[in-house]
Amino acid sequence: MDKIAILSDIHGNIPALEAVLEDIRRKDISRIFCLGDLIGKGPHADQAVDLIRSHCEEVVSGNWDDFITRETEIEDLKWHQNVLGKERLEYLAGLPFSLEFYMSGKYVRLFHASPRSLYERVQPWDEPEKRLSLFESSEKCRERIPADIVGYGDIHNAYLQHLYGKVLFNVGSVGNPLDLTQASYVVLEGSIDCRTPAPLEIRFVRVPYDIERSISQAVESGMPALDAYIKELRTARYRGIKD
Repeated sequence: MDKIAILSDIHGNIPALEAVLEDIRRKDISRIFCLGDLIGKGPHADQAVDLIRSHCEEVVSGNWDDFITRETEIEDLKWHQNVLGKERLEYLAGLPFSLEFYMSGKYVRLFHASPRSLYERVQPWDEPEKRLSLFESSEKCRERIPADIVGYGDIHNAYLQHLYGKVLFNVGSVGNPLDLTQASYVVLEGSIDCRTPAPLEIRFVRVPYDIERSISQAVESGMPALDAYIKELRTARYRGIKD
């Protein structure tokens, strides 16, 4: 059986990422895939990119990874661009859209937000038709066939659902979880590149980390939107929700 750790949405939070990588190491998992949003929100985009590049076998683009590479007049984005530097921005600009493979007889497709866009947000409570559309393919995907299993990031809310014989899961967020105040990732276990039915397991892992250390690093960095970031880390409550 092959084991793959799947993580997403690091958002420059190094204490959270280090805690997750250490947990993966303790579980003796050597293959790690990342579903995007390495940067943004948190202070250490540069370190996040470097750690993901050195530890992850496969990485796809997220919406932050995409728009951070564009010219902008928004000061908050310029701050993150300056932290990253030219070479890391070029790396982010070259990330692929999706990861696709067979595992235990199922076709698995992994992406950041949807098979159509980095910017299409799909929540677990959305209408069934919208969630079912995540199994479809598009011109952005590697293969034009429907998936049996779909995993994604983007919404920072880990969940698993069975829909008409298919499996949909969200890995949650490492560095900016908005469901629990603990980092989240998924372990996918089965027979990789195998088209014959075989056992397959999807396991969710929550990892506590030093939130106050992350906040101290953010304060010391002089990063923009600091208060909103602190609120999200301490409460797992999205900054766009009014109290």
